[in-house]
Amino acid sequence: MKKYLLLLACGAMSMTAWSQKATFTNPLLPSGPDPYSFYKDGNYFYIHTEGDKLLLRKAKSIADLANAEQKTIFVPPAGKAWSKELWAPEVMFLRGKWYAYFAADNGKNINHRMYVLENASPDPMKGEWVFKGKVVDKTDKWAIDGDVFEYKGKLYMVWSGWEGDVNGQQDIYIARMKDPLTIESDRVRISFPKYDWEKHGDIGNPDDPPHINVNEGPQALIHGNELFVVYSGSACWTDFYALGLLRLKGNDPLDAATWEKSSEPVFRQSTENGVFATGHNSFFKSPDGKEDWILYHANSNPGDGCGTKRSPRAQPFTWKADGTPDFGVPVKAGQPVPVPSGSK
Repeated sequence: MKKYLLLLACGAMSMTAWSQKATFTNPLLPSGPDPYSFYKDGNYFYIHTEGDKLLLRKAKSIADLANAEQKTIFVPPAGKAWSKELWAPEVMFLRGKWYAYFAADNGKNINHRMYVLENASPDPMKGEWVFKGKVVDKTDKWAIDGDVFEYKGKLYMVWSGWEGDVNGQQDIYIARMKDPLTIESDRVRISFPKYDWEKHGDIGNPDDPPHINVNEGPQALIHGNELFVVYSGSACWTDFYALGLLRLKGNDPLDAATWEKSSEPVFRQSTENGVFATGHNSFFKSPDGKEDWILYHANSNPGDGCGTKRSPRAQPFTWKADGTPDFGVPVKAGQPVPVPSGSK
């Protein structure tokens, strides 16, 4: 009996030592723009932009995406307003069901809008994903990169959109939702490209404007009672693509005057570490809930642009004394990073 107990103790110590020493390296996958993950019931459900479909991955560890279970949950039919250019999908569990939000168009960027699927199965890799239509405010303007979140018992969507019907600038909008399928309030603009670091966006395509100022990829981040929105500034095809920070200083997310904007990026490229165009992030907790992590895409070389060379990466972050997140510097590709605490 003593020998058996000793073996059990040694095994427990070995598992503890493994969890302390286990590491992974970035990138998590060779390619994966606009990465998003949702942790539920001991699994990470991960998705990124594929363009022509929605492909969902399920893994016990975010560090093991390369070996994750995969399932295509949606292939759009041809000839629809949502048939092409499926961008920045997010899969999340809200109020008892799974939802997949994504932007899509008919092949013309000017027609990009937000759409949603619903699945009542407890496991999003099972059951039926049902197309529920467009998620839109009453203006029905160009919209991409929607993120839905709950704050103080109410649902909100935050996204990147145009003020009018002409390309030239992308702003960040927010609206309150009646339910996961329906926007019920007017949209409110809470950010626009204001600082120089948000205004890198020259275009060499004669079919587009010569320059675009960009705020996109907004992600809600809740810490205690505080609400932040982290967004991507400048155009994704530039090496200057970086993350900015909005902080709610009041009580109502729909009051634009109470959002405070950081004048400098809070996460940007590191030429020393060979990481460029860091942006379009999301957030997740470690399995034991003790660590905060940022998931983002980046390029490994300058000038790699806004295509499939963008790869998903993850690293932990901390909090500053003033209550704002401290994302640090993007880690070098191949540098060992301890797995999220509590990983199996």
